[in-house]
Parts: sequence; C-alpha cells; structure tokens
Amino acid sequence: MIMTKLAHALSFTTALIFAPLAAAQSYTLPPNTPAHIARGINAPDRTEEMTVRDAARKPAETLMLAGLQEGSHIAEITALGLYYSTILSAALGPQGQLDMYDMPYMEEFGAIVQGEAFAASHPNSRYYNVHYNDIELAPNLDAVYNILYYHDLKPLDVDTATFNAKVFNALKPGGTYFIVDHKAEDGSGWRDAATIHRIGKEVIVQEVTAAGFELVEDSDLLANPDDPRDTMVFAPGTRGTTDQAVLVFRKPQ
Repeated sequence: MIMTKLAHALSFTTALIFAPLAAAQSYTLPPNTPAHIARGINAPDRTEEMTVRDAARKPAETLMLAGLQEGSHIAEITALGLYYSTILSAALGPQGQLDMYDMPYMEEFGAIVQGEAFAASHPNSRYYNVHYNDIELAPNLDAVYNILYYHDLKPLDVDTATFNAKVFNALKPGGTYFIVDHKAEDGSGWRDAATIHRIGKEVIVQEVTAAGFELVEDSDLLANPDDPRDTMVFAPGTRGTTDQAVLVFRKPQ
C-alpha cells in the first residue's frame, strides 16, 4: 500500500511538472466580474505559470459561481501550486481568512516550503500540512473549496465519508462546499481515480449529499464534450482541456 501511494504521488507530480499545457489562449475578465475577484486575478504575485492557465480554468467565472465573497473565511483543500491560493488571498482581503491544507507526501515536491512562505507573506492566510484523515477544520467556515483533488482522496486512503462529515460540521448553516474535478466516464465511480486522475461525477454527488449537503448547482462552465474522459488528465494535448464537473453544494440553513 505504501508503494502504491508513493507511485500515485510520484506519477501525479511528474505529470504536473513535465506535461505540457494545451495551446495557451488569452484570458479576459468578464465585464460583470466583482471588484474583489478581479483584484484576486490581478494579484501582483501571480506568476506567468499561473496566468497562462487562466483561459482554460476561467477563474473569475469559477469563483463567481462558487459565490466567493470578500471578507469570508475559506478552507482550501490542497494548495499545491498555489494557483487558487494566490487569487483567493487577494480576493478575500484583509478582513478575510484563507486556510490552506496540503497532505504530508507533498513535502517531497516543495509544497510545504512554498505554502509556509506564502502564509508568512500573506497575513490573511494560514498553512497546514496534515493527512486529511486527521484534518481539523476551523469552525463557522463560509466555504470549503476542493478544486481538482476530490479524486485523489480515496487513492490516498482518505475516508471520504468522515472527511465530508468534517466539512459539513465546520461550515456555517448555508455555507458552501465547492468541488471541481476531472470527469471520468459516466457510472465509473472511483475506478479511474488512481490511474488517470478522473472520477465519475455521480459518486461525488452521492457521497457529498450523503453527508447532508444539498446540490444547488451542477454547472457546465468547464465542460468539454470533445474530451473522451478516458485519458490521463496530464497527457500532452489533454492537460488543461479536460471535461470538468463543477458542483456547488450547500449546508442547509
């Protein structure tokens, strides 16, 4: 099991480093972008490596769909790479707070050094390195964002039922659990999670609603009907073009 998890982590990171993105396109903020989200996307510490992904990831539209509000308290499940961390910290502003969580295995790939340095230079951000089975989220959160990582939970031995229950208990009534992930073939469940980093959308909905959440938005914002959903998400020509589930769950009032 240890070797399986190590292989999973190494394949993830190797692919992340070496797989080229699809041809980059320019990104223009939608005219209705709220000022705080625009501020986040225009944050001066965003690198070219981050901004080149914007056209595919549509960060303004994504965060508007998530309902991001300035001054909120948000937990980010997996900050590796700091793509959304950098946007969120700036968008939340000095009255907001961002709690960033990475798994211990990511230490080998520089995540802890980067995460701690980011938190040290961003007063509204906190960084935690903890196995998600042992995670202790702050109470009364406004939102929890799990972007492109839900599929990694079970392959890394995270008990998703317990994890989702912790998210539910940490959120305020009416709080948001926002999940984005690479779609696998319909009905495939967890079958492809450890190999090609994809997951059946229906299993996310099943597990999260079983924890007590209501699904309030199932968006096609990041849909790509040309994606066959059976290829490795980091494969050349596929990375940055996957068909993605964008799901907004809410804790009932």
